[in-house]
Amino acid sequence: MEGGEVPDYLVEVGLIEEEKESTRVLTLSRPKKLNCITLPMVRRLCDLYESWETSNEVKLIILKGAGRAFCAGGDLRLFYKHGKQDDGLCPEVVYRKFWLDVHLHTYKKPMVALLHALVMGGGAGLMIPCRFKIATEKTVFSMPEASIGYHTDVGASYFLSHLPGHLGEYLAVTGARIDGAEMVSCGLVTHFVYSDKLQELEDRLLSIHTADEASISALIDQHASPVKLAENSVMHSLETIDKIFSKETVEEILDALIKESLDNKSEWIKESIKVLKRSSPTGVKMTFQSIRQGRSQTFAECMRREFRLTMNTLAGMISDDLYEGIRAIVIDKDNAPKWNPAAYTDVTQENLSILFREFGDPAKELQVPSENNHIERWNGKYETTVWCQETPQ
Repeated sequence: MEGGEVPDYLVEVGLIEEEKESTRVLTLSRPKKLNCITLPMVRRLCDLYESWETSNEVKLIILKGAGRAFCAGGDLRLFYKHGKQDDGLCPEVVYRKFWLDVHLHTYKKPMVALLHALVMGGGAGLMIPCRFKIATEKTVFSMPEASIGYHTDVGASYFLSHLPGHLGEYLAVTGARIDGAEMVSCGLVTHFVYSDKLQELEDRLLSIHTADEASISALIDQHASPVKLAENSVMHSLETIDKIFSKETVEEILDALIKESLDNKSEWIKESIKVLKRSSPTGVKMTFQSIRQGRSQTFAECMRREFRLTMNTLAGMISDDLYEGIRAIVIDKDNAPKWNPAAYTDVTQENLSILFREFGDPAKELQVPSENNHIERWNGKYETTVWCQETPQ
């Protein structure tokens, strides 16, 4: 390790765990890093969620974040420093996080996510599976992975592709930010509660001692407010979004945006053009194809595919844009990435297909849990996979 010191993303758990009678309150707590997910955090989350689901004492889980974010995703420094190393750290954090996300989507107990601020990337993977998702006037949601040469993972190819019309393609390829009211409007969250009422809501949730979803919903409803979209909200432009982002290729989408901008001066159109012109062509095309496939796939199929995309992207199968994107945005912070290939037309379908291809060894696929019984459900842990067995000891 550099300077003999172990990086914080390999040692910080960054979780505050509280037992409140039959409720468990979990706070993501790396506020200086916007609660970005670390390897120790993922390990602990896997253990906690399994133990809570199987415990007769636990009825409700509340998830929230400390500081200025709910969670801004994974700590990308881990990818940058270890993505091509043979130390097994990247396969472990990726596998554990995907395995956890699959389990959260089929979780057996009610979960409430209190989204007081920024939700990005891997943070959405923790938020989306919750039965109750509470946004505020300060909540901001974004999936910006495509711009840095990656793809919208953590099940986003499923939940974004199932948003109204082609809103999912728009959010995925542009990384556009939407607010709490817009999240309610499009179905990403279930409730809108003003931030000054959030603590009161949490206190009330701690007092009901029930796993009954109807009772929990009724309580949240008492604190919730109707949403009012801003005048310039992109939700007022869904018809235009559908017209543009229903195109068959990224090139056609960019051309349609430019054509639309001649008469339509909406800020979201101008910003979309700017983002697509500066983003990684490989990342955008990979993401677009992933979202399109997600429209006709099950959640489990989406997760298996996203896992392959992640591992193949880390391996640099067709491009090292992910590493260049992290360098430019996170490491050197010069905001001047040099993409390779540099043009959308140079990212061929033949090369993209390499990223989507199933592993030659079926044992390397993400192990999706069985719904049959408790024992089978929590099988498929990282320790039992070939990814772990191939890691040098």
